[in-house]
Amino acid sequence: MTSKADAVVARLRAAGCVFAEEEAAVLLDAAAGGRELEELLARREAGEPLEVIVGWAEFRGRRVAVAPGVFVPRRRTELLVSAAVELARPGSVVVELCCGVAAVASAIAAEVPGIEVYAADVDPAEVAVARRNLPPVAGADRVFRGDLFDALPAGLRGRVDVLVANAPYVPTAEIANMPPEAREHEPLVALDGGADGLDVQRRIIASALDWLAPGGWLLIETSVLQAPATAEAMRMGGLEARILRDDELDATAVAGLAS
Repeated sequence: MTSKADAVVARLRAAGCVFAEEEAAVLLDAAAGGRELEELLARREAGEPLEVIVGWAEFRGRRVAVAPGVFVPRRRTELLVSAAVELARPGSVVVELCCGVAAVASAIAAEVPGIEVYAADVDPAEVAVARRNLPPVAGADRVFRGDLFDALPAGLRGRVDVLVANAPYVPTAEIANMPPEAREHEPLVALDGGADGLDVQRRIIASALDWLAPGGWLLIETSVLQAPATAEAMRMGGLEARILRDDELDATAVAGLAS
């Protein structure tokens, strides 16, 4: 006799879910009963991201809140957290731009005690969820809405020790080739990086030195193919650049030092 779990796995496989067994376990755990399970399963079969359906994504061993219409954190972005954790010290000021739901900022805050952590994004839906993952401290918001540095309090200028950004880096022409989960359910502003994918990265790099403290670092996620261009943009912007790679995560980033 087929178990409920087997039936859920079979439906997920038929819908094209590669990790059907793992997803089935998550949906079964999230559903309060048979009717809710059917509703959740139907949403997944229709292509809605699993993380949005259950309201959370696993990132760096923690659950971070997500919601419809936001960018779902990817595991590869954990490379930014690893790099930032190595660089941050008690008393450091850490800022995440293009923060989405602030998965990176909240992970760094959890792993490095005694630091100031802030985040910013232009999308109001992302900011609303980010404030759940990086809540106010002593009544003061740590997540701000606005276009890149324009969102940040002026008092952070020249004080940022670690600036991290998973800026959109998909070339515009390649958006149509992305999985439906991304292109149909995530905000375009979180995906589209312009003609070569580096438009937003260049804007961040152009103003980074105004906000970084002496000896501060800029960390930007990118792709293997784009990394040399990202690194060159950092050098042109006055930063000492090096490429970071994590094969296990299939992740690439570029680190720039303000000397």
